[in-house]
Amino acid sequence: MSNTYRIGVIPGDGTGPEVVAEGIKALAAVAERNGFSYELISYDIGGDRYLKTGETLPDSVLHELQTVHAIYLGAIGHPEVQPGILEQGILLTIRFALDQYINLRPVVLYPGVWTPLRDKNPEDIDCVVVRENTEGLYVGSGGFLRKGTPDEVAIQESVNTRRGVERCVRYAFELCQRQGRQKVTLCGKTNVLTYAFDLWERTFNEVAQEYKNIETDYAHVDAICMWMVKNPEWFDVIVTDNMFGDIITDLGAMIQGGMGIAAGGNINPHGVSMFEPIGGSAPKYTGKSVINPLAAVAAMAMLLDNLGEEDAGQQVEDAIKRVVKDDLKSMDAGRMGYTTLEVGDLVAGYISES
Repeated sequence: MSNTYRIGVIPGDGTGPEVVAEGIKALAAVAERNGFSYELISYDIGGDRYLKTGETLPDSVLHELQTVHAIYLGAIGHPEVQPGILEQGILLTIRFALDQYINLRPVVLYPGVWTPLRDKNPEDIDCVVVRENTEGLYVGSGGFLRKGTPDEVAIQESVNTRRGVERCVRYAFELCQRQGRQKVTLCGKTNVLTYAFDLWERTFNEVAQEYKNIETDYAHVDAICMWMVKNPEWFDVIVTDNMFGDIITDLGAMIQGGMGIAAGGNINPHGVSMFEPIGGSAPKYTGKSVINPLAAVAAMAMLLDNLGEEDAGQQVEDAIKRVVKDDLKSMDAGRMGYTTLEVGDLVAGYISES
């Protein structure tokens, strides 16, 4: 008996609906090939809704999202909405409410994709960043003193718990073991953030004792940024806090070929996870069918793998590899040599014919 998956879809803002449509096209092809079925539940959430109603994420929608098997997100961000409103009201609310405590970002250079790093090849750029996703500076703890005066003080607090840090670190070691990787590197700033990263380092070292077969390493975040550019082959699995993870994963996207190929997952290993391209809503390209949808397609591959449909996820990824190697002229919007729709058709076609 085949599985049926309920997938919550949030097309979102800007080019989000365009790239989501191509990810769903790949889903249709791979479902037919592998004999499983799915139900899509689409939610009108994003900047347009907020401008019309003042709502970001209604409680009723959040409740429904807690009942699906996975969430597929396009992009959140609207040029007419003040930065932070949608991100906090939608993205962070979902992450916190569904306890998606891992942000998972593969940094993989596919054959045929250009990288700005000279003399680096696919075998050099192949790592995974495991970012803690519900703590740190992103919890919104802080405030103002004497706001609006010359003596104003702004305080933003980083909140790190033993439970939150340990489950993130443990996930990184388990991922390393499961994927047959060799090393986990802790990215931090122990010489300056002497409270938060004292906790991180102690926890990392304690958990590492349970995984004697896995090599461990530590590097300051600034050193990580340098070495990801100079020697990316040094990294296998990187585990870090919310803020540092946010920064180094964008660097990772650039060395793997750009935002057009970079996908990520907001993971609750025991609950509902959410998958998305990380490039944003790109409003200047909206409606032109020039945006690269492959990051959204890669997010669908991650979603399938997370559902336990590993073969299907691999088939989607294999189709992406074929498209970037044999078809696309560039990964950049408007320079691919194909429209957004045509790229999606290529992926779906390769899945179906394999």
